[in-house]
Amino acid sequence: MRLIEAFGLTGAWHWDFVTGRQIWSSGLYRLLGIPESEPASYERLIGLVHPADRDVLEDAVQIVQAGIFGSHTVRLIRPDGTARTVVSQGEVFFSGDGRPLAVSGVLLDVTDRERLAELHRREQQRRASLARQAQVFICTEATLPPTEYGSEFLALVGLSRDEVRENWLSPIVPEEWPRWRDELPRLAAAGRPFSITPTLRLAGGGAAPFRMTMVPLSDGTAGPPCWTVVITPLELDAVAARGALPRRVEHAIEGCHLRAARGLLDWTLNDLARASGVSLSTVRRLEEDSEGPASRSRPHVLAALRSAGIVFTLVEGGTVAVARAE
Repeated sequence: MRLIEAFGLTGAWHWDFVTGRQIWSSGLYRLLGIPESEPASYERLIGLVHPADRDVLEDAVQIVQAGIFGSHTVRLIRPDGTARTVVSQGEVFFSGDGRPLAVSGVLLDVTDRERLAELHRREQQRRASLARQAQVFICTEATLPPTEYGSEFLALVGLSRDEVRENWLSPIVPEEWPRWRDELPRLAAAGRPFSITPTLRLAGGGAAPFRMTMVPLSDGTAGPPCWTVVITPLELDAVAARGALPRRVEHAIEGCHLRAARGLLDWTLNDLARASGVSLSTVRRLEEDSEGPASRSRPHVLAALRSAGIVFTLVEGGTVAVARAE
């Protein structure tokens, strides 16, 4: 126990209900940031828990009289003001007739683990927001060609993960397959950052040009690098001239613009659902910005509004103007 506690990440305690004696290990004192001269006390331990987390812990009456003690993850505020996140686990010991006699517990410092988990959650949220709001997609690949795209990108191109793994060219329009089949491996072999500009197939129909920037990341060993892939829309006047969708306008249209368009037509949610061929709940989510630009149903809703005479225009400052053609 002393060897384990020497790492400063854990501590143990014991409470004998018969004698009332409470004991804390040296590791627990260090973990809590208080001197060993202080008497061990469950109330003192509870007092160090963040006020917002105290309700999840059992109080002294629940432990001593009912023998209830569970496992919890809580935040501690040390006397010096520093915060740590700990997992609390313990076991209650009973007499033959079922009376609680004692409890032993252990605290394990998981602050670094929780911080890493929170950073991971924030990174996932950031990537999801970039995908929804700007059709910017980021993924990490062990090797190239890329196949391990995130769910947002797969929704954009309307493909499953297995389909992409079977054919890494499948998100690209077929007529460009010969070009990128040869060029991407050649560029990757140099081991330097590079970009390609394929035309991607869109789930809602049609296609749009994107830039795929690939950056090698080395861990300092002699092994091959992994790759970070950043995919962004590539807006070209030549594409618009060929009749492709005005991608900049498409990106800027939000739920409030859909509601405004429906208001100009004097349509209900049901009217728009019938006209676009999508479910009522999907239309509602689109108007609440819960689906995002990569939604497979979004192009159908926009097409229905345009067919009914709605015009979306991007004006100065990036504002979307919604009008009804007479």
